[in-house]
Amino acid sequence: MNKEEIGKAFAVRRETLDITQARLAKLSGVSVHTLSNLETARGNVTLDVLLKVAKTLGYKVTVGV
Repeated sequence: MNKEEIGKAFAVRRETLDITQARLAKLSGVSVHTLSNLETARGNVTLDVLLKVAKTLGYKVTVGV
């Protein structure tokens, strides 16, 4: 997946769970600005941020070769 696909998947999941960006940001321990950047594929978020938000949304992150 590329960052656009990840961002879209996170936004769709958040909306499916009926959680606002502000609530998800608080639950994940990241800023609303950072979460917005992640969902819209702007800038570069850290792996730490990606993992925090993924965990909060119930996603499991795996890396493969």
